[in-house]
Amino acid sequence: MQVLKFGGTSVANAENIKKVAAIVRKAATQSRVVVVISAMSGITDQILLAGKKAADGDESYQQCLSEVESRHLQAVKALIPITQQSSLLSNIKQHCNELEDFCNGIFLLKEFSARIRDKIMSYGELMNALIVGHYFESIGLDAHSQDAREWIQTNDQFGKAGVDFSVTNLNISRHFEKAGRQITVVPGFVSRTASGITTTLGRGGSDYTAAIIGAALAVEAVEIWTDVSGMMTADPRLVQQPRIIPQISYQEAMELSHFGAKVIYPPTIQPLRKKNIACWIKNTFAPEDAGTVITNHTEVEKGSVRGISSMNQIALLSLEGSGMVGVPGFSKRLFETLAQQEINVILITQSSSEHSICVAIEEQAAQRAAHAVSISFQHEIEMGKVEPAVLETGLSILALVGDNMKSHPGVAGRMFGALGRNGVNIRAIAQGSSERNISAVIATTDVKKALNVLHESFFEKSLKQINLFLIGAGNVGSKLLSQLHQQSTYLEDKLRLQINVVGLANSRTMVFQEDGIDLSNWQQALEHGQPMHLETFVSNMLNQNLRNAVFADVTAHESVASIYEELLTKSVSVVACNKIAAASSYENYTRLKTCAGDHNCQFLFETNVGAGLPIIGTLNDLLRSGDNIQRMEAVLSGTLNFVFNHYDGTIPFSQVVRQAQDEGYTEPDPRLDLSGTDVMRKIMILARESGAVLEMESIENHGFLPASCLTGSVSDFYEALEKEESHFKAIWEQAQAKQQKLKFVATYSKNENDTNGSARVGLQGVGPEHPFYHLYGKDNVVLFYTDRYAIQPLTIKGAGAGAEVTASGVFADIIRTAR
Repeated sequence: MQVLKFGGTSVANAENIKKVAAIVRKAATQSRVVVVISAMSGITDQILLAGKKAADGDESYQQCLSEVESRHLQAVKALIPITQQSSLLSNIKQHCNELEDFCNGIFLLKEFSARIRDKIMSYGELMNALIVGHYFESIGLDAHSQDAREWIQTNDQFGKAGVDFSVTNLNISRHFEKAGRQITVVPGFVSRTASGITTTLGRGGSDYTAAIIGAALAVEAVEIWTDVSGMMTADPRLVQQPRIIPQISYQEAMELSHFGAKVIYPPTIQPLRKKNIACWIKNTFAPEDAGTVITNHTEVEKGSVRGISSMNQIALLSLEGSGMVGVPGFSKRLFETLAQQEINVILITQSSSEHSICVAIEEQAAQRAAHAVSISFQHEIEMGKVEPAVLETGLSILALVGDNMKSHPGVAGRMFGALGRNGVNIRAIAQGSSERNISAVIATTDVKKALNVLHESFFEKSLKQINLFLIGAGNVGSKLLSQLHQQSTYLEDKLRLQINVVGLANSRTMVFQEDGIDLSNWQQALEHGQPMHLETFVSNMLNQNLRNAVFADVTAHESVASIYEELLTKSVSVVACNKIAAASSYENYTRLKTCAGDHNCQFLFETNVGAGLPIIGTLNDLLRSGDNIQRMEAVLSGTLNFVFNHYDGTIPFSQVVRQAQDEGYTEPDPRLDLSGTDVMRKIMILARESGAVLEMESIENHGFLPASCLTGSVSDFYEALEKEESHFKAIWEQAQAKQQKLKFVATYSKNENDTNGSARVGLQGVGPEHPFYHLYGKDNVVLFYTDRYAIQPLTIKGAGAGAEVTASGVFADIIRTAR
């Protein structure tokens, strides 16, 4: 004997009902079957809307009823042969007329009580069960339609009636045997009181109907057929890669269904659990899928968490005050007050000091609850013993569920750590003594991100996703995008990492795509993007609120650097190729570093010094391991090294500079490089990273550019270079006379009397004995003299300029954020 229940989507139209018939036909070959039928999807809502409109005096309720009637008549005509339609059409028409009469009465009386609401809501199931039963008969199945009100008896509560199991079990057994058919079709959701008044079992009550019938008939299993292939680890509408849960315990299913997993109605579980009857969740549209089985006992699976769920439209009501401490019965008064208002408490948390208590309730009851509590504790509030009740709305409950959580230490730490690293603030926490459920109250705006964060942490261990926002698609940015595209397979296979570029902008346009921009065609996507506005870009980034979000700045714009703090406070990691922020005032530099630490994200800027060379990373490793920096000597400008390695007095100095700019080694304004300003920034960043408090004004700059080259536009600069050729040639000839090469050198040294030390930059000649003499092309070099490397310095040397190497450094920082 089997009980099969089909949800609203499964019986939404004639095409779907035919799929149901195929499933039932197969089941009926094995045993007798009870088929529980829901209303067509959307019909119950349409009926309720008609009732509400009628109560409000809105005559358009008739249009709602007309649509209800039309859908049912269309189903009859599509399913039943013409010669057999007459009686069924007449029956459906009669039900629709009754429904219209009730709504006419509501319209006249302007009253829509719970009792009349139950009465009109029942028509969706009653009519659909009639249609399905007649269709089964028309295709040769041994089927019979049965009114569930003859089977299930409830109390007089309307909207969510309680079942009289002793009477109901007897009714079901008697009527089922009397029917004597292989297939009995029963409407779900509907029942009656002892006095014969129609009631309902609550929204989702068709599941409950199936469970009651299954328990009464002691079937082996109850099958709930819906539009998903079982219960999932998380809501597939919010999480990208949810998994089907093959088996789950009744306790776990109860927890998940209570917190928003709508696959099964929570009361369904109790009668089945009591009789130890398995419940299958199956997919009408993929009947061969295994589905999920719910039983009293499940095999122990690897992993502690079975699923993650959420409940929205939650409010927190908090009471706080010294007058609560050590006062017996205080909590009792609070809960009695809420109970008198018929307000259900979903979650409770109280500080161990007894100084505060907080309850989560449905948001729709929030104002009523706050008013009632304020009246109940009016005396204590007026005396100053208790603060006025505080109400917070716009919240949701996030629940982590699993029987095995009890035997896995660290689950809560892992949960809250993952949420914290993604900037999800937790307002309240509750955990049952069974350790089967850990619940946290968070902002509703964070629900999607939180679910994805936890699902990735507990169920997607094989692959972590970085959601990358990038501004700057020029020379370096385009190389970075190319590298990301080229290495995507390697990252997934070797590092189990997926970098999803979800936002991209240049100076003209920007484009956003949550599931990832196609990196093989990003130019076209950007070309057809919306106009670029930095404020809009930031707003879109924060509103998307994606997990593991990283912002990469591959520009040299001060306006872009100005948004870092706002992003870091939202736990968005920042990877900066742009040197402006790290080289800004020391106060701003430390504020950004502190902000990143406070909000569990990262502020990385390896490419600020030496492009792709691991200079800052190595410096930090030295400090973290307990070493101390005594002195640094460096050639930090790939541009200047390129220029002085190529200038020999035979080619004009201005032409060599133009070549460097054409090959992408200079800033847009080459004076930033040639004046030494860029090198000053770099040595200052290294000094700051070593612990020094240093500003640009305290760095000595022994420049080599004549004053005439420092004013006007970039074109004016090149004209001045041409005019000053003799100056540059003289510098080169002086070095040649001493058998030296020209290098623009930066130094930082600690001083005995100044713990912050001193820094200087300038052009100097170096002989063959100097480590910088054999520095070619655009190479950079840094010598670290430390306590451990006092005589022979730690040396980092390599290409310090160029789009490819700079892009690779940004790429490496992006990967670091994932770790």
